[in-house]
Amino acid sequence: MNHHPSDLLSRRTSGVLLHITSLPGPHGSGDLGPAACHFVDWLASAGQSLWQILPLSPAGPGNSPYQSVSAFAGSPLMVDLDQLVHMGWLPWMARKGFDHHRCDFERVAPYRMACLRKAWDGFTQRATDICREALADFCTEQAHWLDDYALFMVLDERHGGPWSLWPEPLARRDPAALAAVREQSAHALGFWRFVQWRFWVQWQALRTYARERGVQMVGDAPIFVAHHSADVWAHASEFRLDEECEPLVVAGVPPDYFSASGQRWGNPLYNWEAMAHRGYRWWKDRLAHLFQQVDVVRLDHFRGFEAHWEIPASEPTAVAGCWQPGPGLPFFEAIQEELGHLPIIAEDLGVITPEVTALREACGFPGMRILQFAFGSGPANPYLPHNLERHTVAYTGTHDNDTTVGWWTSATAGEKASARDYLGAGVDTESHWTLIRALSMSVANTLVVPFQDVLGLDSKHRMNTPGRATGCWEWRFDWSEVDHRPAERLAALTRAHGRWRVGE
Repeated sequence: MNHHPSDLLSRRTSGVLLHITSLPGPHGSGDLGPAACHFVDWLASAGQSLWQILPLSPAGPGNSPYQSVSAFAGSPLMVDLDQLVHMGWLPWMARKGFDHHRCDFERVAPYRMACLRKAWDGFTQRATDICREALADFCTEQAHWLDDYALFMVLDERHGGPWSLWPEPLARRDPAALAAVREQSAHALGFWRFVQWRFWVQWQALRTYARERGVQMVGDAPIFVAHHSADVWAHASEFRLDEECEPLVVAGVPPDYFSASGQRWGNPLYNWEAMAHRGYRWWKDRLAHLFQQVDVVRLDHFRGFEAHWEIPASEPTAVAGCWQPGPGLPFFEAIQEELGHLPIIAEDLGVITPEVTALREACGFPGMRILQFAFGSGPANPYLPHNLERHTVAYTGTHDNDTTVGWWTSATAGEKASARDYLGAGVDTESHWTLIRALSMSVANTLVVPFQDVLGLDSKHRMNTPGRATGCWEWRFDWSEVDHRPAERLAALTRAHGRWRVGE
């Protein structure tokens, strides 16, 4: 495969990981409003080149952005409501008194959806011809996924999930049955398209604002999609489903040191043969769409493209699964042939075989290295800074880890002794800055630090705990907790270690 040396990932840069929903704002969750631009300004002041986010798609069960009803849609909860007021479509709303430190999705989601519906009604009554034309143009440009998504959401509201239990003509996508829904539900379909249009317009404005300030967006592509999604419903033959449209086999990972029964994620697996037969069209469309929104993509569970853990759907745990080959290098060659060289970060955490490393290297993608995993197993640990390669993205931790302060508090005596020997005594007093500094000095081209670690926050501020079904993805911060020092310290390290924002 051809690799581009001018790639953003081949220069010394650094950035911060913060999901959109974690931003401050008056409507219960972070969104694409003024706080997002303010965060770009903060990144620029700290010399940062990258803003890494989690998937932008609508969150699914447990509020996870990794279990979405669509791999293409943007989350309605991220739409800036105040802009809709400004456009004259939504009446001014009194502030609801939401929690500033967590997203209470049970309260926030119904409130935000009700506001969006009011805005759609306002748009239908009061929008200018220019706005109506802009919406129509967007619907035409995005029809390849938007039509199925809007239909799916209307049917989901009517029948609930999973879609495999919908009336058979709808589950099987009988053309006459779908045409009838389109005719009867024009206003409802229009609502879902309108929300996606506003998300798209607001996101592109934020991305432009970031680019003008030297900040590039790092997006996230979950490898698998939810069974109850517009993607599986619209492309059922490209997934391993049975006669009843239920998954035959599901995704997960095998038992390991962390979990005696492994993890059964439950996502349907791809029918890679059928996908190859169609030239991986769905994947090409998906990545092309994502790269219209972000500059770099973190490809989740990269090892699944080499081989994935296949669990019979009837099994309650991951124990009875087996490894099955993924599409391998031909998949990435087909993608590159159509879309060109793509700046992709391969999420290669966990138990990685030589075959997975060989595939990643053949693709020219940097892998991920997490410093929290580095201590307690001796100097050969691949996550220790002296063992990193240039073409690597180094993190103190990810959204799935505890914060660095939380990690240090709960680390074993052996890990602490190893970290003190390696990093010096400062790790006891300022674990977060000590880890950030060690990675910033390393040869790794790319450094990404969760915002919680820049602020030195403890375990209460953790974003996600894998395997926990509730209480995750809720963390938010407030600007009142961020004084001038974190940006100044980050800026000083970034400048000293040659990672200052590109072009300056």
